[in-house]
Amino acid sequence: MSGVWVFKNGVVRLVENPAAEPLDGSSRQASTTRRKVLVHTPTNEVMTSYAVLERKLLELGWERYYDDPDLFQFHKPSTVHLISLPREFSRFRSMHMYDIVVKNRNSFEVRDM
Repeated sequence: MSGVWVFKNGVVRLVENPAAEPLDGSSRQASTTRRKVLVHTPTNEVMTSYAVLERKLLELGWERYYDDPDLFQFHKPSTVHLISLPREFSRFRSMHMYDIVVKNRNSFEVRDM
């Protein structure tokens, strides 16, 4: 994860794209903001839904957990790794993408769109 840590009014936050977001906290909207996408590197396919992502994770040996109805969870039996994702794909953020990349180094990467 890259970016700049900003401390303002007693709160620390990570600004992933400091060129697009003002560091002084002003409300200026940046027109150069890029969104991040998760890409399956062997096929160069962008993960556009949980159905697509689930298919790729199952192919890599991950198993789906159904314990928590508020989360999509996957576990790889040969490891202690657990991937927890929000139920709604619209809430799928870069931190979730990087979690998947770290646990599947040769299969996924995060790119700017």
